[in-house]
Amino acid sequence: MKKHIDLVVGARPNFMKAAPLVAELGRHPDHFSPRLIHTGQHYDHNLSQMFFEQLKMPRPDIFLGVGSGTHAEQTAKIMLGLEQEFMKNRPDFVIVFGDVNSTLATAIVAAKLDIRLGHVESGLRSFDNTMPEEINRIVTDRLSDLLFVSEKSGLENLEAEGIHKDKVFFTGNIMIDSLINNYEVAGQSDILSKLSLSPKEYVAMTLHRPANVDNKEIFEGLLTVINKIGERIPIIFPCHPRARKNLEEFGLLNNVNPGALKLIDPLGYLDFLKLQSEARFILTDSGGIQEESTYLNIPCITMRNNTERPITVEIGSNIITGVDSKKVLEAANQILEGRGKKGRIPDLWDGKTAERIVAILLQKL
Repeated sequence: MKKHIDLVVGARPNFMKAAPLVAELGRHPDHFSPRLIHTGQHYDHNLSQMFFEQLKMPRPDIFLGVGSGTHAEQTAKIMLGLEQEFMKNRPDFVIVFGDVNSTLATAIVAAKLDIRLGHVESGLRSFDNTMPEEINRIVTDRLSDLLFVSEKSGLENLEAEGIHKDKVFFTGNIMIDSLINNYEVAGQSDILSKLSLSPKEYVAMTLHRPANVDNKEIFEGLLTVINKIGERIPIIFPCHPRARKNLEEFGLLNNVNPGALKLIDPLGYLDFLKLQSEARFILTDSGGIQEESTYLNIPCITMRNNTERPITVEIGSNIITGVDSKKVLEAANQILEGRGKKGRIPDLWDGKTAERIVAILLQKL
């Protein structure tokens, strides 16, 4: 009997993880009837719709349109919308991705309604409960029936937490599926010429994490060291709406040296992949970019005190500096002097994660 599977997404990282799985499920029409639900946790053209178009994903079957709000408000709105939808059209299985509020909300609703749940990117841990994402990861994994793991630390963490091994599957990193699937097309992007950039002669940066951009003192300190780095090599900053709002509200726009740090609007997936792949190195506080830079073997400086993706540090090209200006500057100078970290690609980051997940679903469902 054909199984009805709902895939729930809500934010940009989810779209990149869902796209390969939506496509792979579509190759088995006799076995699966997938439905895509977009909670609307993030929704504007650059942060949402453009990604659907570029990743060639079908339009969502359901759009909840919950919008922004506090963590509690957002999670509650998603739960209310999903509960109504699941009760009206009950799926056989639900799949969630990553660690956003949409993932947590879906996991709770599915558990309450006794609907089986799969979590793509299970087991990642920062061991920092001040990060909202950490709570989302822990709760979602505890409630999941099938846990799809992207790196070996995930296997170790789930075992330590007592998750039965029969529920856990090492399937690889589905973000890399999207990267591989779109790399050739991204190579045709004209973003470098639009920004008058040459390969390896600039730095790509993302900065959006609340711990960094919601705190004026930390944000100001990061801008100071970023300006210093930018005096040696220009830094391109596709500015997240949250960061731009705080730059204005904190009065920090005057702290931006336009000759060192170029603020631009958020980019679509293909343009940013091109920007990232041709950069001398990357400055970030993102999770997924640590993975993409590792696959691309681009040095990455992560301005956080921890990472839930330790494989990117252990064998990849990632360096964790925290928000310590001296450490950030030292890491940047090492790269610019030709002493940057070299890495290799982790196991099963090969573009076939969606195939492995669907093979497991065919067996288990």
